[in-house]
Amino acid sequence: MGIETVAVIGAGAWGTALAQAAALAGRSVTLVGRDAGVIEDVNLRHRNSAHLGAQALAPALRAATDLPEVDLVILAVPAQQTRAVLAQFGARLTNRPVVLTAKGLEAGSLKRQSEILAEMVPDAVPFVLSGPSFAGDVAAGRPTAVTLAGDDPEATLSVAAALAGPSFRPYAADDRLGVEIAGALKNVYALACGAVEGAGLGASARSALLARGFAELSRFVVALGGSPATLTGLAGLGDLTLSCTSRESRNYRYGMALGAGMQPEAALAEGVATAPVALALAGKLGIDAPLVAAVNLLLAGNSSITAIVAGLMSRPLKRED
Repeated sequence: MGIETVAVIGAGAWGTALAQAAALAGRSVTLVGRDAGVIEDVNLRHRNSAHLGAQALAPALRAATDLPEVDLVILAVPAQQTRAVLAQFGARLTNRPVVLTAKGLEAGSLKRQSEILAEMVPDAVPFVLSGPSFAGDVAAGRPTAVTLAGDDPEATLSVAAALAGPSFRPYAADDRLGVEIAGALKNVYALACGAVEGAGLGASARSALLARGFAELSRFVVALGGSPATLTGLAGLGDLTLSCTSRESRNYRYGMALGAGMQPEAALAEGVATAPVALALAGKLGIDAPLVAAVNLLLAGNSSITAIVAGLMSRPLKRED
């Protein structure tokens, strides 16, 4: 699979960072967005000031409002916007490799991002990119390793090679399902860990919650048919740890605000929309998911993080699983 031209749909921080990574890898890249100011900023000043501040972008990186004919498309819009974007551009994605980067489950349908793509553009070739990564690090060329999962090993290696640069390293994998579930649910657990810090409950409580979140995540992945091996890699433990411990994570910051008794103005964190979907999915699969249930109580304002942690600590003692 020869890949020389790449389009990234979504000109926010993450989409711009991925476009930067692809450009630094030697690809000809077009960043597709709706905001005329962002398009002008990228093309004239080689910046995306609205989302990445003063970070310089590769001069060869171009921005546009329409999707050109390219070898590879990267979709970098929020999970709840995926369906609308595919409705707009789907006809041009037929028989084309599409890398999905949103970490979330669709409200209502409970579907993963690749399931939405299969429904909207059945002939597109899906890949999933996930792992411990922040947009600022990727755009600045700081060392970042992620997972790229696809169904065909040779094609996955080709896409990974096309995006790999001196500091951005995608490692090929074959468990698309496990990678997607891990990426979506780690945001829910990051809300809980952030709330623990926001409430001042201590690093010990946060670490315990993170570990139990990992166990709960494992139950989801296995029940859906994913590979347990995914959980110990970059897309599993790596991404979960980063999102549940760093204030650079929007989900973690959102949780901190909730834990401190504040109500964030805008639900910019993917985990806010994914939490009720995860709870519905747990019910459908018969999975014991007390942390997902607790995060939903917190988001609904029906309990405090202090009360939630106390409740979790009072659960019957049993063997750790």
